[in-house]
Amino acid sequence: MPAAAKRIVVCGGNGFLGSRICKSAISRGWDVTSISRSGEPKWNTVTSSSAPPSWAHKVTWERANILRPATYAPLLKGADYVVHSMGILLEADYKAVVRGQESPISGLQKAFAAAPKRQQQQPANPLDRDRDGDDIRPPETGDQLTYETMNRDSAVVLAAEAARENVAAFTYVSAAAGAPVLPARYITTKREAEGIIAARFPGMRGVFFRTPIMYDSSRPITMPIAAMTGVGALFNSVTGGVLGGFMGAAGVKPLKADVVAEAIVEALDDANVKGPIEVPQIEELADKSWRKNML
Repeated sequence: MPAAAKRIVVCGGNGFLGSRICKSAISRGWDVTSISRSGEPKWNTVTSSSAPPSWAHKVTWERANILRPATYAPLLKGADYVVHSMGILLEADYKAVVRGQESPISGLQKAFAAAPKRQQQQPANPLDRDRDGDDIRPPETGDQLTYETMNRDSAVVLAAEAARENVAAFTYVSAAAGAPVLPARYITTKREAEGIIAARFPGMRGVFFRTPIMYDSSRPITMPIAAMTGVGALFNSVTGGVLGGFMGAAGVKPLKADVVAEAIVEALDDANVKGPIEVPQIEELADKSWRKNML
């Protein structure tokens, strides 16, 4: 009797990276569920076509709210792997600019406006809420979300729900570094999430992908950004990393989104891979995945 297909749940599976993780998992014959607020992607925002690709029909596209554990917890039952591929780069809806749904000027005004005022008594660890299963603290100001809410709390609470369902491995899409134009909290909340998940759920293999800037021709705005970042990474390499701390993510080699997605699926499939995964290891894992597929 053939072994049962591995089951993966990708939170944020309809996004730029998340959709590619789903595609890679489908290519291995896995049972794939995507969780997001809107369900199936608007394909022209993540690929070069408005029509769904053939593999998309094999994904179960579910709607749930990452800030409300009760809406997604039942979907984790029986999962082997869970991925958190959600977060915010700026405390504003910068994705609307990237997708062409909002003007760059309007988006930049929002992005660099004063950050939302955070509640004074919020716990540093979202697991210290009054009751398990409670909603994560809602956004404090209008439609804006904070780094603490999305980059840290949503990941930690998802990991807690995954551990409760005895999921074997949990991947958190973190970040290689911050950047001079971003508040320090962008990267510190990522690192806080990594630390809390590793410490609180030692029985669940935690894999933390410290991804660089990602690009793909289907999202044209990412191409010049990646090109500039590539120049910065080359300069940083030639100078021995002398400006690495200042340049942040701009001093790290950019990667194609498909490379990162392949590496994530390969890491989940390898029980020896755990902990923080930096850019060189991401490339190694992707190469290993592609060699397997060529055999």
